[in-house]
Amino acid sequence: MPEPRTVALVTLGCARNEVDSEELAGRLEADGWRLVDDAAAADVAVVNTCGFVEAAKKDSVDALLEANDLKGHGRTQAVVAVGCMAERYGKELADALPEADGVLGFDDYADISNRLQTILSGGHVEAHTPRDRRTLLPLTPVERQAAAAEVALPGHGAPEDLPEGVAPASGPRALRKRLDDSPVASVKLASGCDRRCSFCAIPAFRGSFVSRRPSDVLNEAVWLAGQGVSEIVLVSENNTSYGKDLGDIRLLETLLTEIAAVEGVERVRVSYLQPAEMRPGLIDAMTGTAKVAPYFDLSFQHSAPAVLRRMRRFGSTDQFLDLLKTIRDKAPEAGVRSNFIVGFPGETAEDFAELERFVSHARLDAIGVFGYSDEDGTEAAGFENKLPEDVVAERLATLSRLAEELTAQRAEERIGTEVLVLVESVEDGVVEGRAAHQAPETDGLTTLLGVEDAEIGRYYRARVVGTEGVDLVAELLPVEDAPAGAEALVSAVGAGGSE
Repeated sequence: MPEPRTVALVTLGCARNEVDSEELAGRLEADGWRLVDDAAAADVAVVNTCGFVEAAKKDSVDALLEANDLKGHGRTQAVVAVGCMAERYGKELADALPEADGVLGFDDYADISNRLQTILSGGHVEAHTPRDRRTLLPLTPVERQAAAAEVALPGHGAPEDLPEGVAPASGPRALRKRLDDSPVASVKLASGCDRRCSFCAIPAFRGSFVSRRPSDVLNEAVWLAGQGVSEIVLVSENNTSYGKDLGDIRLLETLLTEIAAVEGVERVRVSYLQPAEMRPGLIDAMTGTAKVAPYFDLSFQHSAPAVLRRMRRFGSTDQFLDLLKTIRDKAPEAGVRSNFIVGFPGETAEDFAELERFVSHARLDAIGVFGYSDEDGTEAAGFENKLPEDVVAERLATLSRLAEELTAQRAEERIGTEVLVLVESVEDGVVEGRAAHQAPETDGLTTLLGVEDAEIGRYYRARVVGTEGVDLVAELLPVEDAPAGAEALVSAVGAGGSE
């Protein structure tokens, strides 16, 4: 019997890419490929690239070159690029990077096994010609669901999309294969974006906004819980738009309750929220539903009205502060993170001062700051009044320093509060995890003190006793001090028992 073909998936970029990689893994395993962790042990190394900003694109190219260096020194025979950068640049990337044996777009995903086999056998798969994927679906959102079946939407796969006669080796209910054993997993709510932010290229290569069916999202959450996942992170380019193409913009509120009720799920987190689309019902659901983390990943980007208008966005410092007050009136300990762009074309010193004012009053837990740079194909790339690079760099440094100081202060405000910590690593006696206001990868961590034989994937009730920058130090609460009920999963551990 011939040895199975082997493939390694190397994933760069955001959580949405991680979901796409696990769908590719599900398809490949179902068609007989053996998945390996180490690219050097794989016949084919598949690099799921990121094409968001220049630094991410460089990381993607570096990963492809690193995988290419394995050829001739181990088992690796081919290196293939997939993901956003491959979709965005297609043949241009293939021409510029001959080290890649294949550059596959989203349309290749459904037939990924045959594509890789062709490449592995020495054949040629033509790199696709990039196109504006927003043109592939009807302009009116409610007309898209019927047409979406004919368009490649990574991360939307369902079991019926598998080759005839096979089922996912990892379970019958999801077109997905887990690539790690983390207690946290992302679930894609939707793909694409209908917003037209002048600095962003994502809609052009990810396409128009398309929601997944609620039943598919819920079934995937059930499947993941069966795989040992206890925290579900809902991701898309814009979660606040979920359901608009299904005829009900309030679907997310209902879905949150249903996912939180799944056996084995102890925390549900929503990411990628648009401030201009936040509505009272969604805030209520995110602050008042048991097991839903009161965590708000709000994409503010700026707060000066003139800059926001040029970005084709909405809002102002005072409107954003009012939104945060509404959230904290309902959940005082809610976590909030955001990203900001400084040095946008036409940004004045007054505009920058207005952004500093907002950041100084917003009490954000985590802040990402980026200096503006032109992105291919965006409206802003053609704007006049570009700021000199040294001015952009100075403002980037200034706001970054302010953000570091303010987020550390916000962490200190949490001293004395109770947190529910999901343990994710135990190494050399150091127990680390995340509280409800800390999202995976992007935010701070919590070091847990006073727990013996800590278990990865378990939740512990603790009290914050110190900070290290944005990170917290928390001490396990004794059993008698921990609240009763399913949400206080710590209790028996403190007494030496089990859940």
